[in-house]
Amino acid sequence: MPTNEEVIRELYRTAEIQDVDAFVKLFAEDGYFWDVSTGQKYFGPEIGKTVEIYAAAFPDMHRELLSFYVTGDVVVVELTLNGHHRGPLALPAGTIPATGNAIQAPCCDVFHLKDGKVQSFHCYTAATILLGQLSVLGNLGASFG
Repeated sequence: MPTNEEVIRELYRTAEIQDVDAFVKLFAEDGYFWDVSTGQKYFGPEIGKTVEIYAAAFPDMHRELLSFYVTGDVVVVELTLNGHHRGPLALPAGTIPATGNAIQAPCCDVFHLKDGKVQSFHCYTAATILLGQLSVLGNLGASFG
């Protein structure tokens, strides 16, 4: 059985190649993804929406994995989200049309695993930095299409 770090590295790899089915299969049946910055939680097949949303907005999305911290069944990853905003970014508050801007947003992800499956994935994206890099932070109300 792969180590917990290997499971999480595979999760990032499947997101990188936009293999939604493989991404979802890495989660336990009752597992979930929580996008903390938007307040949105995803369960079951809906977990794949997280990959689809970012792939649509940033088709060249690359997650640069900076540091891994593993303690038992908990894995914490520091990373940056990198890409160009070429498509609509669908958020619970509305959709931000493509700006063409590049992003390099810091992020910290916290995973809890059990028996080689992700029970929970809490994603802490630095949303203010990301929105600032998209040049929409100063006028959020007008930014949503």
